[in-house]
Formats: sequence, C-alpha cells, structure tokens
Amino acid sequence: MGFTIGEKIEEVRVTPDKYLPHRYAGASGDFNPIHIDKEFAEMVGLPNTILHGLWSMAQVQRAAIQAAGNDPTRVKKLSAQFRGMGQPEQEVIVTGEVTGEEGEHITLALEAAQGENRIIRNSVAVIASA
Repeated sequence: MGFTIGEKIEEVRVTPDKYLPHRYAGASGDFNPIHIDKEFAEMVGLPNTILHGLWSMAQVQRAAIQAAGNDPTRVKKLSAQFRGMGQPEQEVIVTGEVTGEEGEHITLALEAAQGENRIIRNSVAVIASA
C-alpha cells in the first residue's frame, strides 16, 4: 500500500442520530447531562446536547484505520485536540492527508468537522505502511 505526501485519504462520513449520546453514555459511563439532557444543556448555555468528545475522536480513528487498509493493528499512534462541540443529527466528516513518511511509518493529519465547526483538529495518526 503506497502513499504519497499530500495525498488525501478517503473521507469518513457519519451522521449521529439524536439517541447516539445516550447510547454512548451507557457504553462509556460518561453521563454528563450536557450530552443527554437537552434542558440541562440549554440551561448552561448550549444550543442542544453535544456529542462526547471521545466519540468524535473515534470517528477520526475510523479514518486512520480505513487508511491502514482496515487493519487496526497498523495504527500505531493517534492524537487529537478537541476544539469544537459536535451536535447530534449533523453529519460529521473526517478528512485527512498524508504528511510524512519515515521508514515503515506513514503520518496522517486528520480533522473532524460538522460544516464549518471543526470539532477535532490537529489530529495526527501514525500507521505502519505494511
């Protein structure tokens, strides 16, 4: 599997339904009411409930795994910065490109966004090239 610096990776697109934060809260144990209680979220100044940051990061990881030929063992490192609040029922698009190659490792720069709202930025994944 060859990569070229500057090459774009295949996008990951997912639209979280309105119940996803509830399911993720159960799976993760993070029952913070900003994720699952619309009235509470609005009371603290949010427009709606927001997605869990780690769920959003998992979508970035999906893109890295996809770029690694759908082999999660080839993803050697993943980092991200949480920079925006994701909303349920709005499509999340993860984009990325190859930024480096060193030995048998490829470096990817990744980002997750909902329209202009860049919810995960400065994400870096290192994948084994084979």
